[in-house]
Amino acid sequence: MSLNGLGEPSGTQQPPTLFPVPEPAPPRPSRRRVPRTPETHAGVGTGDPGARPAGADSGGGPTNARALARSQPVDVDEAGRQLVFFGAETVEPTVADLAGLLAGPGEVVRMGGTARLSMVVDAPWRVHVLVAELAQRGIAASWEPTEDERHAVRTSYTRTLKPLAVAWLRGAAKRPPAGFHLNGRRLRLWLAAAGEVDPPGCRLHLGAADEECWDPVGRALAAVGLAGELLDPAAGGPAYLITGRTRLRRLAELVGERPPAAPPPTWP
Repeated sequence: MSLNGLGEPSGTQQPPTLFPVPEPAPPRPSRRRVPRTPETHAGVGTGDPGARPAGADSGGGPTNARALARSQPVDVDEAGRQLVFFGAETVEPTVADLAGLLAGPGEVVRMGGTARLSMVVDAPWRVHVLVAELAQRGIAASWEPTEDERHAVRTSYTRTLKPLAVAWLRGAAKRPPAGFHLNGRRLRLWLAAAGEVDPPGCRLHLGAADEECWDPVGRALAAVGLAGELLDPAAGGPAYLITGRTRLRRLAELVGERPPAAPPPTWP
């Protein structure tokens, strides 16, 4: 494989095709708006990776989640399925969503006025999903196999990613910005890149060298109702283990429907 001057593949590659990718899903049914019930939990999130969500305290969490839940509407489709406000299916994709990759093992580097996002994933279906998610946000990505039989996914250097890099980098070290929070889109990307459904729970893997990020990310999970147990490398981590029927249902609501390329056992 030839490389250009930046060390990237010189040609555009297609994700690995170890299994057929299903045809795109049919158009979604129309929705109607109904008042939110008190039992529905509210998520948090804004489009700006450094912005603080409405009603957030200094730690980036809601100050009164129950009151916020009562005040927000929720979508219900024609089949009667409830869609969580701030879930992945209720907001449009933005570049700020890529903070979800950085909450996990994703890395960002700067070069001049541009930046590049990269991550290593363990399965071909993750490559398909991530390349498609990046394309939805107008960002081209390539991939290549690694020596340990995984797959390195990386974007090109682009000005579009500079604000994300500015928010997350302290010198060369990755750190969540002040007020960092999670929402459905960010969690969906994190799950696609490094989530592992491990009944009776789900592991969200972290960057092995990102120990300074682990606690802020854990607080952001707790703020959206997904408080998890931090697993060390000896227990299959670093990762947050989400358990309990209520939390797993909450996670499934937030990340939305399974991507067509993801095998059913890999999605909550």
